[in-house]
Amino acid sequence: MQRKKKNVVEDAAFSAFHMKLTVYSSGGPFLDGYILSIIAIALTQITPQLHLDATWSGLVGVSALIGIFIGGFLGYVTDRVGRQLMYTIDFILLIVASLLQFFIQTGWELFAIRLILGISIGADYPIATSLLAEFSPRKHRGAMLGVTLIAYYVGSTVAYVVGQLMLHIGPEAWRWMLASSAVPAIILVLLRMGTPESPRWLLQKGRVAEAEKVLKQVYGPSASLDDIVVPDTAESKTSYLKLFSRGYLKRTLYVGLFYMAAVAPLFAMLTFGPEMLTSYHLFQGSAGYGSAIISVLFLVGCIPALFLVNKLGRRPMIILSFAGMTVGILLLGIFPNGPLGIILLGFIVYALFSGGPNVMEWLAPNELFPTEVRGTAVGITTCISRFGAVFGTYLFPWGLQNFGIGPTMLVGAAVTFGGLIVCIALAPETTNKTLNAASNAEVSGNSGQDRASGKVKVHS
Repeated sequence: MQRKKKNVVEDAAFSAFHMKLTVYSSGGPFLDGYILSIIAIALTQITPQLHLDATWSGLVGVSALIGIFIGGFLGYVTDRVGRQLMYTIDFILLIVASLLQFFIQTGWELFAIRLILGISIGADYPIATSLLAEFSPRKHRGAMLGVTLIAYYVGSTVAYVVGQLMLHIGPEAWRWMLASSAVPAIILVLLRMGTPESPRWLLQKGRVAEAEKVLKQVYGPSASLDDIVVPDTAESKTSYLKLFSRGYLKRTLYVGLFYMAAVAPLFAMLTFGPEMLTSYHLFQGSAGYGSAIISVLFLVGCIPALFLVNKLGRRPMIILSFAGMTVGILLLGIFPNGPLGIILLGFIVYALFSGGPNVMEWLAPNELFPTEVRGTAVGITTCISRFGAVFGTYLFPWGLQNFGIGPTMLVGAAVTFGGLIVCIALAPETTNKTLNAASNAEVSGNSGQDRASGKVKVHS
């Protein structure tokens, strides 16, 4: 029996290039966590200084999320013009908007600028994760994309600590807090310069010589175009409609809905962490540090998920995770007045089990859709998720004020349970499949091996 030839790209060892690309691609999620969390501390000063009522406080809290929703549509642009070009441009916009926050004088100005920040972050999701997925070996794809979510919580934790420390600067400390996101953004722009374009995208656009050159630069002289399947040019046009076609509609609904159910309560907790902890009578006077601890728990929850995503499998892991999250947030809703041990247990269980959906949020859309619509898919499913995030974050302070922490958390438990039902009904299994096989809806139900070679009409 003839031994099957090793795929130089899909079976590559984890290299220094993969490490650098993972770190650089994690920059967007880091800044996302930082920008969305630093506002929680800043609002304690902004609200009285700018005379924000509950409506404006909620709008400022969700402004970046609305921007992410808008920015998600730019995934279509990255599928059209390429990953590498957009990889740097979006961060330049983020730097400018970060610095402009220092000078705002009204609530609507802050809302507008943070809307722009969100657009930049939302654009980076499909850009960076598509590029990362298309360079990732199959055995390391789950971990590489999962690490980007860990970066989100690292950014969130850093933001809470920095914000709490900056409060001592004075009543105008919030200006320095908000502008501080420009510092890591500048560093990341410099680091990202020189990143190669995705050879899969180049090949899909017919730029064969460039694709082969990148392959040999990254994987060595033995790499060739035979290691990535050539898509059928008759079916490889970038189009929003493909996401809602017969083959991919179920996948679009799965990713968008589980993503929405995961982030709706989570983003509300991170954005209004200090107010939430005050409602539970925890960390009085140091809610920023308390929020940082919660963010660290979310980070810790991602670590076992990085290993389980391959060992346990995509589908079992996300179903188990949503079940655990539902139990955790249910405890917070049923026991709003304690005892303290139950409240802490609820936070810990919810945060630790959230690691599964966190790891899958960018892994799933990048695996389940082909090259010509991969960025579009990440963008659109991110947009769907932000419906939940925006409403959850906007209504969270309103719920606290009108109904209290218990009923508000019970609503979050219902949303999380809905995510569990979605995963049971729709989650596919793509563990250990090549990117070609996983992203092809027609063959995804078969074995983890590609049907044949690049001669088969399979999307890359």
